[in-house]
Amino acid sequence: MSIATILFPDFALILLGFLLMRFTDWGTQFWSGLEKLIYYFLFPALLFYSTARTPFDFGSTGKMLQVALIAVACGIALGWLAKLLFRSPPMMFESGVQTAFRFNSYIALAIASRLGGEQGTSLMALIIGFAVPICNMAAVHALVHRGGGLLKELAKNPLLMATAAGMAFNLLGFHLPEIISATLSRMANASIAVGLLTVGAGLRLSGLHEAKGLAVYFLAIKLLALPAIGYFLGTWMGLQGLQLQIAVAFCALPTASSAYVLAARMGGNGPFVAFLISAGTVLSVFTMPIWLALAR
Repeated sequence: MSIATILFPDFALILLGFLLMRFTDWGTQFWSGLEKLIYYFLFPALLFYSTARTPFDFGSTGKMLQVALIAVACGIALGWLAKLLFRSPPMMFESGVQTAFRFNSYIALAIASRLGGEQGTSLMALIIGFAVPICNMAAVHALVHRGGGLLKELAKNPLLMATAAGMAFNLLGFHLPEIISATLSRMANASIAVGLLTVGAGLRLSGLHEAKGLAVYFLAIKLLALPAIGYFLGTWMGLQGLQLQIAVAFCALPTASSAYVLAARMGGNGPFVAFLISAGTVLSVFTMPIWLALAR
């Protein structure tokens, strides 16, 4: 199966979400409610279901995790380097730096499922479980000094908790009853398709009025530098097959849609972040096939 064939259904659903948002009168409340349904119920069900029932080879899986997390750390470091390289208006850098390392979990699991079925989904879910707290802590670093509620927020993160619960369930040797397994499977299948629709509905290709060099820099880190790091580091560490593909796919993901929400809550530049999210998602249509082709 070609890379284009693998990626086309996922990006087609994103395009469909974009068109539905623009040519229907369902309103923003519909899409906001749908996003909450996915984030708090359907997506956690997918993460728990995937990690709870798939056996892991922690020797090679550990290397895959290292590659993914080192790439995240590089994204954080390169993102903060922009503070020295660019002069930007107030809250422009602070709002946009998270787009250099945060990732879209909906696209991640959709592509992982296409690459490796349940095994691919489980591997990507494992990376997400470890990467979410790191990315969240880096993204809200300013809030740590003013609040201290970050750990409490992470403890209530449904994606993190679902992955941790699934891993514990798996390692303890438990097995899901058939009726529960079937229910979670239905929820998991729904989460990917509906999640991609909401990604498309959230695309905003406007809002870049200044700091264009900074925007290009953040996009280049996320779509070019991080997947290059993931590919070469994974190859050097001996990753092969599906695990190399999953690691590279993770590194090549566009930025999380929730980065806009965080910027808005912090009083940052929401339109700037919305543009970076949308531009990164659109550009990933062209960059991701290249990186996945290299990893095959």
